[in-house]
Amino acid sequence: MKRKLVSLALCAAMVGTMMGATTVHAEDKITIEIVSKGFQHQFWQAVKKGAENKEAELGCKINFVGPNSESDIADQVQMLNSAINQKPSAIAFAALDTDAALDSITQAQEAGIPIIGFDSGVPGAPEGAILANAATDNYAAGELAAEETYKVLKDRIEKADGPVRIGVMGQDATSESIVNRGLGFIDKIGELAIADGHKVKLEGNDKYVGDAKVESSDDGDVIIETLVPSQVTSELSAIDCQTLLNKEDTICVYGSNQHSGEAMVVGNENLQKFGTGDDQVIGVTFDSGAVIKAAVKDGTFLGAITQAPVAMGEAVVELAYKAAKGEEVEDVDTGCQWYTADTMDNEEIAQNLYD
Repeated sequence: MKRKLVSLALCAAMVGTMMGATTVHAEDKITIEIVSKGFQHQFWQAVKKGAENKEAELGCKINFVGPNSESDIADQVQMLNSAINQKPSAIAFAALDTDAALDSITQAQEAGIPIIGFDSGVPGAPEGAILANAATDNYAAGELAAEETYKVLKDRIEKADGPVRIGVMGQDATSESIVNRGLGFIDKIGELAIADGHKVKLEGNDKYVGDAKVESSDDGDVIIETLVPSQVTSELSAIDCQTLLNKEDTICVYGSNQHSGEAMVVGNENLQKFGTGDDQVIGVTFDSGAVIKAAVKDGTFLGAITQAPVAMGEAVVELAYKAAKGEEVEDVDTGCQWYTADTMDNEEIAQNLYD
Protein backbone atom coordinates (compact mmCIF):
# COMPACT_ATOMS: atom_id res chain seq x y z
CA MET A 1 0.00 0.00 0.00
CA LYS A 2 2.79 2.38 0.91
CA ARG A 3 4.50 1.61 -2.37
CA LYS A 4 1.33 2.43 -4.25
CA LEU A 5 0.91 5.73 -2.42
CA VAL A 6 4.51 6.70 -3.08
CA SER A 7 4.11 5.79 -6.74
CA LEU A 8 0.94 7.83 -6.99
CA ALA A 9 2.59 10.80 -5.31
CA LEU A 10 5.55 10.59 -7.66
CA CYS A 11 3.25 10.40 -10.67
CA ALA A 12 1.25 13.40 -9.46
CA ALA A 13 4.44 15.37 -8.92
CA MET A 14 5.70 14.46 -12.38
CA VAL A 15 2.41 15.46 -13.99
CA GLY A 16 2.42 18.75 -12.10
CA THR A 17 5.98 19.42 -13.18
CA MET A 18 5.13 18.58 -16.79
CA MET A 19 2.09 20.84 -16.72
CA GLY A 20 4.16 23.67 -15.31
CA ALA A 21 6.80 23.11 -17.94
CA THR A 22 4.16 23.03 -20.66
CA THR A 23 2.72 26.35 -19.48
CA VAL A 24 6.10 28.07 -19.51
CA HIS A 25 6.92 26.49 -22.86
CA ALA A 26 3.59 27.70 -24.29
CA GLU A 27 4.37 31.20 -23.02
CA ASP A 28 7.74 31.10 -24.75
CA LYS A 29 6.14 30.00 -28.00
CA ILE A 30 3.69 32.89 -28.40
CA THR A 31 4.17 33.88 -32.04
CA ILE A 32 2.93 37.10 -33.64
CA GLU A 33 2.74 37.71 -37.37
CA ILE A 34 2.86 41.46 -38.15
CA VAL A 35 1.67 42.53 -41.61
CA SER A 36 2.50 46.19 -42.16
CA LYS A 37 1.75 48.44 -45.12
CA GLY A 38 5.26 48.12 -46.45
CA PHE A 39 8.95 48.91 -46.18
CA GLN A 40 8.86 51.80 -48.67
CA HIS A 41 9.14 54.43 -45.92
CA GLN A 42 11.42 54.74 -42.92
CA PHE A 43 8.35 55.05 -40.73
CA TRP A 44 7.81 51.30 -41.00
CA GLN A 45 11.40 50.58 -40.06
CA ALA A 46 10.82 52.59 -36.88
CA VAL A 47 7.62 50.63 -36.16
CA LYS A 48 9.58 47.42 -36.70
CA LYS A 49 12.24 48.60 -34.24
CA GLY A 50 9.57 49.18 -31.58
CA ALA A 51 8.07 45.77 -32.27
CA GLU A 52 11.46 44.14 -31.85
CA ASN A 53 12.01 46.03 -28.57
CA LYS A 54 8.79 44.60 -27.16
CA GLU A 55 9.56 41.14 -28.59
CA ALA A 56 12.77 41.05 -26.56
CA GLU A 57 10.99 42.32 -23.45
CA LEU A 58 8.12 39.81 -23.57
CA GLY A 59 10.07 36.83 -24.86
CA CYS A 60 7.64 36.20 -27.72
CA LYS A 61 8.50 35.67 -31.39
CA ILE A 62 7.47 38.14 -34.09
CA ASN A 63 7.68 38.08 -37.88
CA PHE A 64 7.39 41.56 -39.41
CA VAL A 65 6.53 41.74 -43.13
CA GLY A 66 5.11 44.21 -45.63
CA PRO A 67 4.90 44.77 -49.40
CA ASN A 68 7.51 46.80 -51.27
CA SER A 69 5.03 49.57 -52.00
CA GLU A 70 1.85 50.77 -50.35
CA SER A 71 0.06 50.34 -53.66
CA ASP A 72 0.80 46.58 -53.69
CA ILE A 73 -2.53 45.55 -52.20
CA ALA A 74 -2.50 42.04 -53.70
CA ASP A 75 0.97 41.39 -52.28
CA GLN A 76 -0.18 42.42 -48.83
CA VAL A 77 -3.20 40.11 -48.98
CA GLN A 78 -0.88 37.26 -49.98
CA MET A 79 1.32 38.07 -46.98
CA LEU A 80 -1.72 38.04 -44.71
CA ASN A 81 -2.74 34.63 -46.06
CA SER A 82 0.78 33.35 -45.47
CA ALA A 83 0.64 34.70 -41.92
CA ILE A 84 -2.61 32.86 -41.27
CA ASN A 85 -1.13 29.64 -42.65
CA GLN A 86 1.64 29.88 -40.05
CA LYS A 87 -1.07 29.42 -37.37
CA PRO A 88 0.38 32.13 -35.11
CA SER A 89 -0.84 33.02 -31.64
CA ALA A 90 -1.98 36.42 -32.97
CA ILE A 91 -1.79 38.66 -36.03
CA ALA A 92 -1.16 42.41 -36.20
CA PHE A 93 -2.46 44.01 -39.38
CA ALA A 94 -2.36 47.49 -40.97
CA ALA A 95 -4.65 47.17 -43.97
CA LEU A 96 -3.97 48.84 -47.30
CA ASP A 97 -7.47 47.90 -48.45
CA THR A 98 -9.83 46.15 -46.04
CA ASP A 99 -12.22 45.00 -48.77
CA ALA A 100 -9.41 43.11 -50.49
CA ALA A 101 -8.53 41.38 -47.21
CA LEU A 102 -12.05 40.45 -46.05
CA ASP A 103 -11.84 36.76 -47.01
CA SER A 104 -8.49 36.45 -45.23
CA ILE A 105 -9.83 38.18 -42.12
CA THR A 106 -12.78 35.79 -42.05
CA GLN A 107 -10.38 32.86 -42.40
CA ALA A 108 -8.37 34.10 -39.41
CA GLN A 109 -11.56 34.48 -37.38
CA GLU A 110 -12.64 30.93 -38.20
CA ALA A 111 -9.20 29.70 -37.18
CA GLY A 112 -9.53 31.49 -33.83
CA ILE A 113 -6.54 33.76 -34.46
CA PRO A 114 -6.94 37.14 -32.72
CA ILE A 115 -6.20 40.18 -34.90
CA ILE A 116 -4.89 43.52 -33.68
CA GLY A 117 -4.95 46.54 -35.98
CA PHE A 118 -2.27 49.20 -36.10
CA ASP A 119 -1.48 52.47 -37.89
CA SER A 120 -4.52 52.81 -40.18
CA GLY A 121 -6.11 49.79 -38.55
CA VAL A 122 -8.57 47.67 -40.49
CA PRO A 123 -11.56 49.95 -41.18
CA GLY A 124 -14.72 48.18 -42.29
CA ALA A 125 -13.65 44.79 -40.92
CA PRO A 126 -16.42 42.41 -39.76
CA GLU A 127 -17.68 43.22 -36.29
CA GLY A 128 -15.52 41.63 -33.63
CA ALA A 129 -12.74 40.67 -36.05
CA ILE A 130 -10.31 43.32 -34.79
CA LEU A 131 -9.92 43.20 -31.03
CA ALA A 132 -8.08 46.52 -30.65
CA ASN A 133 -6.01 49.09 -32.54
CA ALA A 134 -2.68 50.74 -31.78
CA ALA A 135 -2.71 53.95 -33.76
CA THR A 136 -2.45 57.70 -33.87
CA ASP A 137 -5.80 59.48 -33.78
CA ASN A 138 -5.20 60.54 -37.37
CA TYR A 139 -8.17 62.88 -37.68
CA ALA A 140 -7.09 64.78 -34.56
CA ALA A 141 -3.52 64.86 -35.87
CA GLY A 142 -4.74 66.44 -39.11
CA GLU A 143 -6.65 69.00 -37.06
CA LEU A 144 -3.51 69.83 -35.09
CA ALA A 145 -1.59 70.40 -38.32
CA ALA A 146 -4.37 72.72 -39.52
CA GLU A 147 -4.50 74.70 -36.26
CA GLU A 148 -0.75 75.35 -36.34
CA THR A 149 -0.78 76.17 -40.05
CA TYR A 150 -3.73 78.53 -39.82
CA LYS A 151 -1.85 80.70 -37.33
CA VAL A 152 0.40 81.67 -40.23
CA LEU A 153 -2.25 81.62 -42.98
CA LYS A 154 -4.80 83.76 -41.18
CA ASP A 155 -3.24 87.13 -42.09
CA ARG A 156 -2.43 86.03 -45.64
CA ILE A 157 -6.06 85.09 -46.23
CA GLU A 158 -7.27 88.38 -44.75
CA LYS A 159 -4.93 90.48 -46.89
CA ALA A 160 -5.45 88.56 -50.16
CA ASP A 161 -6.88 90.50 -53.13
CA GLY A 162 -8.72 87.41 -54.38
CA PRO A 163 -9.30 83.74 -53.62
CA VAL A 164 -6.42 81.77 -52.12
CA ARG A 165 -5.71 78.07 -52.56
CA ILE A 166 -4.58 75.53 -49.95
CA GLY A 167 -3.38 72.24 -51.43
CA VAL A 168 -3.74 68.88 -49.72
CA MET A 169 -1.63 65.99 -50.99
CA GLY A 170 -2.97 62.53 -50.15
CA GLN A 171 -0.99 59.41 -50.94
CA ASP A 172 -4.26 57.59 -51.57
CA ALA A 173 -7.98 57.69 -50.92
CA THR A 174 -8.33 54.21 -49.40
CA SER A 175 -6.11 54.08 -46.31
CA GLU A 176 -8.01 55.19 -43.21
CA SER A 177 -4.96 56.88 -41.68
CA ILE A 178 -4.14 58.90 -44.80
CA VAL A 179 -7.75 59.88 -45.45
CA ASN A 180 -8.40 60.90 -41.85
CA ARG A 181 -5.26 63.04 -41.71
CA GLY A 182 -6.44 64.79 -44.84
CA LEU A 183 -10.01 65.21 -43.66
CA GLY A 184 -8.93 66.44 -40.22
CA PHE A 185 -6.81 69.11 -41.90
CA ILE A 186 -9.51 70.09 -44.41
CA ASP A 187 -12.29 70.29 -41.85
CA LYS A 188 -10.30 72.31 -39.32
CA ILE A 189 -8.93 74.78 -41.90
CA GLY A 190 -12.47 75.17 -43.20
CA GLU A 191 -13.90 75.64 -39.72
CA LEU A 192 -11.33 78.30 -38.81
CA ALA A 193 -11.71 80.13 -42.12
CA ILE A 194 -15.51 80.18 -41.87
CA ALA A 195 -15.28 81.43 -38.28
CA ASP A 196 -13.26 84.37 -39.66
CA GLY A 197 -16.01 85.23 -42.12
CA HIS A 198 -14.71 83.43 -45.22
CA LYS A 199 -16.35 80.90 -47.51
CA VAL A 200 -14.67 77.63 -48.43
CA LYS A 201 -14.70 75.84 -51.76
CA LEU A 202 -13.61 72.19 -51.93
CA GLU A 203 -12.00 70.83 -55.09
CA GLY A 204 -10.15 67.72 -56.21
CA ASN A 205 -10.46 64.08 -55.18
CA ASP A 206 -14.08 62.93 -54.82
CA LYS A 207 -13.45 60.92 -51.64
CA TYR A 208 -12.06 63.87 -49.73
CA VAL A 209 -14.58 66.36 -51.11
CA GLY A 210 -17.49 64.02 -50.40
CA ASP A 211 -16.45 63.03 -46.87
CA ALA A 212 -15.39 66.47 -45.64
CA LYS A 213 -17.64 68.00 -42.97
CA VAL A 214 -16.99 71.59 -44.01
CA GLU A 215 -19.62 73.16 -46.24
CA SER A 216 -18.39 73.89 -49.75
CA SER A 217 -19.48 77.09 -51.51
CA ASP A 218 -19.06 77.72 -55.22
CA ASP A 219 -18.07 81.32 -54.48
CA GLY A 220 -15.59 80.38 -51.75
CA ASP A 221 -12.60 82.67 -51.30
CA VAL A 222 -10.59 79.91 -49.58
CA ILE A 223 -10.14 77.01 -52.00
CA ILE A 224 -9.00 73.68 -50.55
CA GLU A 225 -7.85 71.36 -53.34
CA THR A 226 -6.95 67.71 -52.67
CA LEU A 227 -4.81 65.77 -55.14
CA VAL A 228 -4.29 61.99 -55.07
CA PRO A 229 -1.96 60.23 -57.54
CA SER A 230 -3.29 57.38 -59.69
CA GLN A 231 -0.52 55.18 -58.24
CA VAL A 232 1.61 55.53 -55.12
CA THR A 233 4.88 56.63 -56.70
CA SER A 234 7.16 59.49 -55.70
CA GLU A 235 7.20 60.71 -59.30
CA LEU A 236 3.42 61.09 -59.56
CA SER A 237 3.16 62.73 -56.14
CA ALA A 238 5.97 65.16 -57.03
CA ILE A 239 3.97 66.12 -60.14
CA ASP A 240 0.92 66.74 -57.92
CA CYS A 241 3.05 69.06 -55.82
CA GLN A 242 4.29 70.95 -58.88
CA THR A 243 0.70 71.27 -60.12
CA LEU A 244 -0.26 73.00 -56.88
CA LEU A 245 2.86 75.17 -56.70
CA ASN A 246 2.36 76.38 -60.25
CA LYS A 247 -1.05 77.84 -59.43
CA GLU A 248 -0.65 81.53 -58.67
CA ASP A 249 -3.23 81.53 -55.87
CA THR A 250 -1.63 78.68 -53.87
CA ILE A 251 -0.47 79.85 -50.43
CA CYS A 252 -0.01 76.49 -48.70
CA VAL A 253 0.49 72.77 -49.40
CA TYR A 254 -0.04 70.03 -46.82
CA GLY A 255 1.25 66.48 -47.30
CA SER A 256 -0.46 63.88 -45.13
CA ASN A 257 2.38 61.35 -44.74
CA GLN A 258 6.09 60.76 -45.29
CA HIS A 259 5.58 59.79 -48.92
CA SER A 260 3.76 63.03 -49.71
CA GLY A 261 6.17 65.14 -47.66
CA GLU A 262 9.21 63.78 -49.48
CA ALA A 263 7.42 64.24 -52.82
CA MET A 264 6.88 67.89 -51.87
CA VAL A 265 10.63 68.32 -51.44
CA VAL A 266 11.27 66.75 -54.86
CA GLY A 267 8.50 68.76 -56.52
CA ASN A 268 9.94 71.98 -55.11
CA GLU A 269 13.53 71.38 -56.24
CA ASN A 270 13.30 73.33 -59.49
CA LEU A 271 10.52 75.71 -58.48
CA GLN A 272 11.90 76.77 -55.07
CA LYS A 273 8.55 78.13 -53.92
CA PHE A 274 8.33 76.68 -50.40
CA GLY A 275 9.46 78.81 -47.48
CA THR A 276 8.17 80.98 -44.67
CA GLY A 277 8.62 84.36 -46.38
CA ASP A 278 5.58 86.48 -47.20
CA ASP A 279 5.89 85.72 -50.92
CA GLN A 280 6.52 81.99 -50.45
CA VAL A 281 4.22 78.97 -50.20
CA ILE A 282 3.85 77.49 -46.73
CA GLY A 283 4.75 73.79 -46.68
CA VAL A 284 3.46 71.50 -43.94
CA THR A 285 3.63 67.73 -43.77
CA PHE A 286 3.32 64.59 -41.66
CA ASP A 287 5.90 62.14 -40.24
CA SER A 288 9.65 62.69 -40.23
CA GLY A 289 12.59 60.91 -41.85
CA ALA A 290 15.87 62.54 -42.92
CA VAL A 291 14.43 64.41 -45.92
CA ILE A 292 11.49 65.95 -44.05
CA LYS A 293 13.55 66.80 -40.97
CA ALA A 294 16.07 68.63 -43.17
CA ALA A 295 13.26 70.56 -44.90
CA VAL A 296 11.84 71.65 -41.54
CA LYS A 297 15.26 72.54 -40.18
CA ASP A 298 16.25 74.74 -43.13
CA GLY A 299 12.90 76.52 -43.30
CA THR A 300 11.62 74.91 -46.50
CA PHE A 301 8.68 73.62 -44.45
CA LEU A 302 6.96 75.53 -41.67
CA GLY A 303 6.65 72.34 -39.63
CA ALA A 304 5.32 68.82 -39.50
CA ILE A 305 3.38 66.37 -37.38
CA THR A 306 5.23 63.37 -36.06
CA GLN A 307 3.72 60.17 -34.83
CA ALA A 308 5.46 57.92 -32.35
CA PRO A 309 6.32 54.93 -34.59
CA VAL A 310 8.57 53.14 -32.10
CA ALA A 311 5.86 53.39 -29.45
CA MET A 312 3.34 52.13 -32.02
CA GLY A 313 5.44 49.04 -32.70
CA GLU A 314 5.77 48.37 -28.98
CA ALA A 315 2.06 48.86 -28.38
CA VAL A 316 0.89 46.56 -31.17
CA VAL A 317 3.10 43.69 -30.00
CA GLU A 318 1.94 44.11 -26.40
CA LEU A 319 -1.71 44.12 -27.50
CA ALA A 320 -1.20 41.05 -29.68
CA TYR A 321 0.65 39.29 -26.86
CA LYS A 322 -2.21 39.94 -24.43
CA ALA A 323 -4.82 38.89 -26.98
CA ALA A 324 -2.91 35.66 -27.62
CA LYS A 325 -3.12 34.93 -23.89
CA GLY A 326 -6.85 35.56 -23.88
CA GLU A 327 -6.65 38.83 -21.98
CA GLU A 328 -8.96 41.75 -22.69
CA VAL A 329 -7.47 44.50 -24.85
CA GLU A 330 -8.58 47.97 -25.89
CA ASP A 331 -7.48 50.64 -28.36
CA VAL A 332 -4.26 52.53 -27.68
CA ASP A 333 -3.71 56.07 -28.99
CA THR A 334 0.02 56.23 -29.67
CA GLY A 335 -0.03 60.04 -29.98
CA CYS A 336 1.42 62.80 -32.18
CA GLN A 337 3.28 66.11 -31.90
CA TRP A 338 3.77 69.27 -33.97
CA TYR A 339 7.42 70.20 -34.53
CA THR A 340 9.26 73.10 -36.15
CA ALA A 341 12.90 74.08 -36.61
CA ASP A 342 12.75 75.69 -33.16
CA THR A 343 11.33 72.67 -31.34
CA MET A 344 12.54 69.57 -33.19
CA ASP A 345 15.61 69.18 -30.95
CA ASN A 346 13.53 69.18 -27.76
CA GLU A 347 13.99 65.85 -26.01
CA GLU A 348 10.25 65.07 -25.89
CA ILE A 349 9.93 65.58 -29.65
CA ALA A 350 13.34 64.34 -30.82
CA GLN A 351 12.67 60.84 -29.49
CA ASN A 352 9.84 60.51 -32.03
CA LEU A 353 11.79 61.75 -35.05
CA TYR A 354 13.26 58.87 -36.99
CA ASP A 355 15.75 58.90 -39.83
